[in-house]
Amino acid sequence: MKAVVITQPGGVEVLELRDVERPTPGGTDILVRVASSGLNRADLLQRRGLYPPPRGYPEDIPGLEYSGVIEAIGEDVDTLAVGQAVMGITAGGAYAEYVAVPAATAVRIPHGLDSVEAGAIPEVFMTAYDAVFLQEGLCMDESLLVHAVGSGVGTATLQLALRAGAVVIGTSRTEAKLAAAAALGLEHKVLGDEVWPSRVLEITDGLGVNIILDLVGGAYLKGNQKVLASRGRHIVVGVPAGAKAEIDLQSLMVRRGSIRGTTLRARPLNEKVDLARAFELEVLPGFEMGELKPVVDRGFPAGEAQAAHRYMEENRNFGKILLTW
Repeated sequence: MKAVVITQPGGVEVLELRDVERPTPGGTDILVRVASSGLNRADLLQRRGLYPPPRGYPEDIPGLEYSGVIEAIGEDVDTLAVGQAVMGITAGGAYAEYVAVPAATAVRIPHGLDSVEAGAIPEVFMTAYDAVFLQEGLCMDESLLVHAVGSGVGTATLQLALRAGAVVIGTSRTEAKLAAAAALGLEHKVLGDEVWPSRVLEITDGLGVNIILDLVGGAYLKGNQKVLASRGRHIVVGVPAGAKAEIDLQSLMVRRGSIRGTTLRARPLNEKVDLARAFELEVLPGFEMGELKPVVDRGFPAGEAQAAHRYMEENRNFGKILLTW
């Protein structure tokens, strides 16, 4: 089969489309013929040698999510069948024509969506749902600050939060992405410049926000502490602006606030299975009822993976970038 391979740690030029051995599904696995693979910033880090996959996953084939059709099933799989359209997350290896994954982690593709556009759903919508709802318990009428609202996780979080009746404030470094987010329903738009905390406090009448979904990291920590409401919750999902920053513990104490980090990739299998089942029950119907939609900025043929990575590194995308097979 064909796969996008990292030939050595480095820039986009180290990505090559090569022939590799097709994976063989184990007894509880399925083999998926991939229609599309979603790009994530973790892929850029893995390409540079900064984010190795967990044990058992290929170091040279990135890819954390897939959508496609089941090609084969393991002998112990009785809940899925060959020919079914599925999508899901994996800890690596999804930049390929075929990927083998535990059957219990796969999620059916919502009715009405094709298997290519569905590749824009798994990682970002599962991350958003898990972080904001399962971990931080977002409730109706609570306020949610979403940094990098034009990113894949940002656009997913925006839709899920609005569906739940929350008040969403979104930041971005460009007016164009804020305008695009407004088309998805974002009412409170904040340009991510040096005065963004003041704007957030103005919107919230000085009270601050109940939850911060942080997709930026270090550079925004000081501002985040200023805008966190009493008993506010700050969850860090990405750190492209830096993994280290100084925290004001006294400010956190006065607010009785909390801050936590999260990731999906390294979680144990049982947690990924639980998330997949909850997601299928609680979130998938939203796509079928037209309340949610995958936001695809652009698809690149798999042979153009270098261009796809460059496009993401230049922060040109609104929503998801896909590799198509």
